[in-house]
Amino acid sequence: MKDKFLLRPDINYLNHGSFGACPIPVFEEYQRFQRMLETEPLQFMTKTGVEYLDQSKQALADYINCEKEDLIYVTNPSTAMNIVIKNLHLKQGDEVLTTNHEYGAMDRTWRYYCQKSGAKYVQQKISTPLESREQFLEEFWSGLTDKTKVVFLSHITSPTALIFPVDEVCKRAKELGLITIVDGAHAPGHIPLDLNILDVDFYTGACHKWMCSPKGSSFLYADKSVQDMLDPLIISWGYESDNPSESQFQDYHQYQGTRDFSAFLTTPACIKFFKENNWEEEKAKCRAQLKHFYPLVAKELNSTTICQLTDEFLGQICSIPVKTTRPVELKELLYNKYKIEIPVFNNVGPVIYLRISFQPYSSEVDYIDLITALRDIKSTTTLIQ
Repeated sequence: MKDKFLLRPDINYLNHGSFGACPIPVFEEYQRFQRMLETEPLQFMTKTGVEYLDQSKQALADYINCEKEDLIYVTNPSTAMNIVIKNLHLKQGDEVLTTNHEYGAMDRTWRYYCQKSGAKYVQQKISTPLESREQFLEEFWSGLTDKTKVVFLSHITSPTALIFPVDEVCKRAKELGLITIVDGAHAPGHIPLDLNILDVDFYTGACHKWMCSPKGSSFLYADKSVQDMLDPLIISWGYESDNPSESQFQDYHQYQGTRDFSAFLTTPACIKFFKENNWEEEKAKCRAQLKHFYPLVAKELNSTTICQLTDEFLGQICSIPVKTTRPVELKELLYNKYKIEIPVFNNVGPVIYLRISFQPYSSEVDYIDLITALRDIKSTTTLIQ
């Protein structure tokens, strides 16, 4: 499968979770749109490109089961979250309930707005190993107070690679009258996602991760009941539009002047690639590989898995605690000497994690090579304790 991607053949790429990898036919479609833009910029920006955008949005809406009018394309989930958080208008004493497993950029965004407003960002500790949904829910909701206004959490966490029970969290949060926000950056194309069933106010996901689009394609979903609360980050032609649509949400946020939105248009090509390459079967093989190699790599690191080895908590990505005081050096050594691209995270309290992605373009040999490299590092350096 690797020859269907543009990845360097000499690099063992085990970091799909960070920026994804784009298949060749999808990338070629991306370049086709870019050439179309340059051939006739005005027509593309105002007519043909807009028509392709509408088609792509419909394809994405069908894929994640929602109405296309409730979606806008954005360059990344951070942009989507800034749109939402800025418009919450948090007040002194308000609390945002989240976990201690969230993505670092999101933590920074929340802290920024909370510091400006006097609100409190409550990072509830979710302990590992994660044994059950009940354990998660008990630990998470123990952070609830009468000042909680917003619930925010990842669908799949970035540093710890755990699938959280966002469906149950959103259901209870709605019963409590709380605003619900889910960072689903790692979910689309990775695990089943049905926004019609998930009762959430705001959901953001990346298409350039597990959906394999070119970089810079993500989306923000907003339930119709909360769309009017979102002012645009940038005031542009969609405000007081000369040709308003039926959706202020679309006018305000989707059309914001000159930018190359070709990456947004490739969603149909991604879905076509999945169908032509039996992607669901390939993903099932990846999940099986994960369940096999996760404990083996953990054993090599004198460590342990951090959850039950089931589809309830794991998709195609897993994280292992690694005992090192020099995570940056470890990551660089793995790349420079062993040609393995893999992240080493140190932003979840005192624990440092080695995170492995399992994608169809990787083989069992790649994971065996990782184990061999870690064994060699242990025997020849002091990087791993």
